[in-house]
Amino acid sequence: MERLEAKKISGRTYYYYSEWGWVDGKCRRKWQRYLGKLEDIVKACEGGGPAPLYAEVFEWGLPAALWKEASTAGVIAATDALCPKRKQGLSTGEYIGVAAINRAIRPNSKRSMWSWFSQTVLLRYLPAASKEALSSQRFWDHMDRIDTPKAAAIWKSIITGVVEGEQVDASSVSYDGTNFYTFIDTFNVRCHIARRGKNKQGRSTLRQVSYALFCCADGHLPLFYDVYDGNRNDAKQFPVMLDKFNSFLQEIRGRRCAAQDTTLIFDKGNNSAANFEMIDSMGLKFVGSVKLCQQAELARISNRDARFTSFAAAGLEGTKAFRVTKIVYGKERVLIVSYNQHLFDTQWLTLHNDIGKAIERLAALQQRLRDRAAGLIKGGKSPTVTSVQKQCEGILRRQYMKQAITISVRERKDKIPELEYAMDPAAIAELGDTHLGKNMIISNQESWDDSRIIEAYRSQFIIEDVFKEMKDRTTGNWWPMNHWTDSKIRVHGLYCTVALLLRALMARRVQAAKLDLSMKRLLSELDNVRQVVNVLPKKRRQKTQRRQAVLSKTSPLQDKLIDALGLSEERNRLLG
Repeated sequence: MERLEAKKISGRTYYYYSEWGWVDGKCRRKWQRYLGKLEDIVKACEGGGPAPLYAEVFEWGLPAALWKEASTAGVIAATDALCPKRKQGLSTGEYIGVAAINRAIRPNSKRSMWSWFSQTVLLRYLPAASKEALSSQRFWDHMDRIDTPKAAAIWKSIITGVVEGEQVDASSVSYDGTNFYTFIDTFNVRCHIARRGKNKQGRSTLRQVSYALFCCADGHLPLFYDVYDGNRNDAKQFPVMLDKFNSFLQEIRGRRCAAQDTTLIFDKGNNSAANFEMIDSMGLKFVGSVKLCQQAELARISNRDARFTSFAAAGLEGTKAFRVTKIVYGKERVLIVSYNQHLFDTQWLTLHNDIGKAIERLAALQQRLRDRAAGLIKGGKSPTVTSVQKQCEGILRRQYMKQAITISVRERKDKIPELEYAMDPAAIAELGDTHLGKNMIISNQESWDDSRIIEAYRSQFIIEDVFKEMKDRTTGNWWPMNHWTDSKIRVHGLYCTVALLLRALMARRVQAAKLDLSMKRLLSELDNVRQVVNVLPKKRRQKTQRRQAVLSKTSPLQDKLIDALGLSEERNRLLG
């Protein structure tokens, strides 16, 4: 039973709200709350009362959502189980969790970690954190506790729990590799993993770190990754990764089922006879592609050939294909010759754009040779037929240029080369009718129909999108990488991959709630949700200042995201 009580103290009346009930057979007061004097109650009813002393604003949406996903995935628990330490300050798992969440939101250097962390609601979950505890040196100390085998074991423990808890469908897995350039000094002999190689962003003058990833089609979840030397060729690294991934699947599932349950999708950059022999020995199902030049007979088939069959399924509009069986890389395999109108349109425009640039450069070269013959150019090394042909090869290095443009270099009587060039309309028309718009898909999934194989091959975009996301200067999570030793670079790869996992899990919840959002939009909407904590003046006999938490004004979409991510109960929780 609840009641309003009035108490007279020193001649003044004060009001209390209390609850009474039976305790041990007697009516007792269970609790009471002080309401104040009568005028205080009137002011409260009218919306008055003391104004807040000040307000504190914290990032709430993304930190709260990612912390929840990190807790569900067991990121901290898995790390602490493998890297235990005495209960003093933050644990190794908490350092990895903080680094991963930071990478998933807005990557900072370790030096500026506290500046970011102190402005988020993560303070509520890690009250032991401080500026000293989150200094760069403390991060490095705890990163040194994780060697390469432990990093692999931590990831295996995390992803095993996720696969089981989320019932992840790993029947379709994409594989690809990429690299990230670094600014590690050339003469830094402490780092062997960062090497010079063919950088996929054109920064070949810098040392780079290579990164390979297996990603499942179900929710774009990363399943397995590795960080390796930057000068390793894709085709040479592929069998190493394939062996590791096969062992990984067997371990996390507890039975030899990789060959039976998983179809691997990879691009033609990993092709080699040895690699296909290894795939065959594992009994692994796969979908890949081969270069058109490797199947010249099929590539020369007209795009209007009667063997092509069109597809009416959603997502395959403008696509037609036919199937053949041929011996490829030493074994009879299924080849799907597909034609896509959208791909043709893109390649046709690219072809003419490349022709225009090549003609412009050939014209400039031709004019320089004529000026030298006319005596207008006298200095420099005299050109030869060989040097001019070499220049022409460089100009025509783009795909199909040598077929589309014919060149002729001959020596004049005055020993100065003469260049003639011309477009070949017949060759261009033949390219448009045969090679352009065409893909050669290879697979050993003989029971699948053509449309399913094509859809599986196109799902390679999943991992390409993940790499774009990692390298994006707005939403990317790899840079900055301010580490220059192999061990720390590998740990950097670990928490960057954990960040990918947390984002993917978060997106999975949103998609389950029927909200169709890109990753960039999802991050932006949650990042705009702030928690405002009003700090009120102390009341009589109060030891601590009163605090009142409220979220910033949220849109209907943000409310749906909060519900979908299970954050409704966290909305007005105060900081600990």
